[in-house]
Amino acid sequence: MTNAAARSSAGAADAPGNELGEFLRARRELVTPEQVGVPVVGVRRVAGLRREEVAMLAGISVDYYLRLEQGRDRNPSAQVLESIARVLQLDADTSAYLLELAAPRPRRTARRRRAETVPPHTLRFVRQLPFPAFVEGRYLDVLAANPLATALSPRLAVGGNRLRDFFLDPAEREMFEPHWEQAATGLVAGFRQSVGTDTDDPRFVELVGELSLASPLFGRLWARHDIRQRQGAAMVFQHPQLGELSVDREKLAITGTVGMMLVVYHPPSQADADKLAVLASAAAPA
Repeated sequence: MTNAAARSSAGAADAPGNELGEFLRARRELVTPEQVGVPVVGVRRVAGLRREEVAMLAGISVDYYLRLEQGRDRNPSAQVLESIARVLQLDADTSAYLLELAAPRPRRTARRRRAETVPPHTLRFVRQLPFPAFVEGRYLDVLAANPLATALSPRLAVGGNRLRDFFLDPAEREMFEPHWEQAATGLVAGFRQSVGTDTDDPRFVELVGELSLASPLFGRLWARHDIRQRQGAAMVFQHPQLGELSVDREKLAITGTVGMMLVVYHPPSQADADKLAVLASAAAPA
């Protein structure tokens, strides 16, 4: 797929020039009048709030808000954006992303794909950990993994991509059932937070374009513009050999890198530790 085709399929949110407007429209459609105390009269033909309702609640003119959504005003003040964030009920991370979208950015020339290299000391650490562990790049590529991680899921191998596997590999879906769509929401939101406004990178264009064409669920979630920090959480896998396996997931930023995270799965109970021990025994070299 060419970069132009991928950028087109990724949706207008990633088209140059109006990322702010696409974000505002997407988030406006997610807020109901009832959530902000706006009385509903008659039949509403729009999802979420109307432009004039956002403008009224934010204390700005409808014309000014319309210019923001249409990309005709590129320099709104932080005060205006914070008022809009309050109306759209954005959390701290998403509000910060809104401010970043509106910040002036220098014109960029076309860039070549940037290689992500895991520091040697991190590679050694991953190999020494007694738990499933891998390094996740900025675009959720698997850059390093220990044998126990690959034994837990063959897709946790160097060269894989967490986002692509999650949405396109049926085996991955089976491991996350019945909470697959809930996990998908968090994964996409974390990916958007990781990439930020750096949407001209060839890796980003290729990945979002491919997934937007191949996965309707990814397309719907991407259009929401959700933002979430890549962080730890409790997880439950449906493993084909071990059955139900609960783990606590840690995501730790790797210093000196751009967006790399060390991901570690460790057992919250003795029963889960025993299952991982069986997996480790099977994965150990003869």
